[in-house]
Amino acid sequence: MMKTKQQRGVDFYLDPGETLRAGPGFRLDAVDPESTPGYDGRKADGARHLDRQDARLDDLQERLFAASKGGSDQRVLLVLQAMDTAGKGGIVSHVVGTMDPQGVHLKAFKAPTDQEKAHDFLWRIEKEVPEAGMVGVFDRSHYEDVLIHRVHGWADEAELERRYAAINDFESRLMEQGTTLVKVMLHISKDEQKDRLLARLHDPAKHWKYTTNDLAERGFWDDYQAAFQIMLEKTSTAAAPWHVIPANRKWYARIAVQQLLIDALERIGPQWPAADFDVDEQIAAVSAS
Repeated sequence: MMKTKQQRGVDFYLDPGETLRAGPGFRLDAVDPESTPGYDGRKADGARHLDRQDARLDDLQERLFAASKGGSDQRVLLVLQAMDTAGKGGIVSHVVGTMDPQGVHLKAFKAPTDQEKAHDFLWRIEKEVPEAGMVGVFDRSHYEDVLIHRVHGWADEAELERRYAAINDFESRLMEQGTTLVKVMLHISKDEQKDRLLARLHDPAKHWKYTTNDLAERGFWDDYQAAFQIMLEKTSTAAAPWHVIPANRKWYARIAVQQLLIDALERIGPQWPAADFDVDEQIAAVSAS
């Protein structure tokens, strides 16, 4: 649980799990992508905050990994969805990247292959869910199949409704198996996306990140916003809520996701597993070796 602003100075003083939750009646168009809900610091403060919390996140993740060796079935799955350039890669680098890679399973979902298209849309997703003790990260996910398919009319309304229901059932099964879900939508403005696309084009070191399809999809901006709104309404459940994070300020998005992960792991409360050997005996044996 977050401490108060007075206890921690320039810091989060509202719980992002509640502040950013897409609950009943949530409206995406009411969220200002420039805002920093629950945080009144500046960019430099945010950078310091991120650094301070790195050790806490790393410790919790190590405990989760170790606990699985003692039989715990707990794991975490971070789902990242957003428009192009919204900062998913930065989250992976600056937040997920601070954890021990042996305890992280990252999957960036691309357009499905012909083999994957021959199966139901969740087939390829099921194969990538994190095992016990792992922090899984989906850079895009099963939600692509209700976003891009709605925008481009690749699925009719009946099929989309089936998929929303299938997603909710799938996530319920994951939670029954010990998975804590952290679902994040990074929300940027159309003007901010333009600036970021231009920044890529002006920097030869970032040309590899740009495709002409980025511009083509930008032409469907309003359709995507509507698709995201419906996605949030259909799949933000009490047990697996969506969190919509204003992401024009990359530093804010990073500390918000970091805190959501920390909170999720603290709710799990992973403990170091007890030794399955006589510690004193082993100390004596090692000392005499």
